[in-house]
Amino acid sequence: MIIKHSFRAALGTTLLVGAFTQTAVAIEDRNLRFDTTKDLAQVCSVTPDQAEYALTNQACRAFIEAAVQYHDEVTNRKNLKRLICYPKGTTIEDGMAAFVAWATKHAADKKLMAEVPVLGLVRALADKYPCKG
Repeated sequence: MIIKHSFRAALGTTLLVGAFTQTAVAIEDRNLRFDTTKDLAQVCSVTPDQAEYALTNQACRAFIEAAVQYHDEVTNRKNLKRLICYPKGTTIEDGMAAFVAWATKHAADKKLMAEVPVLGLVRALADKYPCKG
């Protein structure tokens, strides 16, 4: 019984590690990067007719959602000044569209495009959804 359980655990672990390793390789092969604002803009700009759309759309959505959730939690708990004041009902897709439009407008600005992506995202969302006062 112990031998069977250990074998199953080892086999399960091996299969699980193999699955994660293959996923990591697939993502790496597509050069999915978040080093700069330009990288995030490239990921978020993939259109539905492109093969990598499913992956990049989810990656973009996840990045934006995580950044906005963090912003909201930090500003609410610490009574810090909000940087982004989006209206009720604003969706992640709205945020994606705002970011892509902002990035397209500023694509030639090498300094902005070289910043870490969360800065570019917050700049874009604050531009689209500014806080009053």
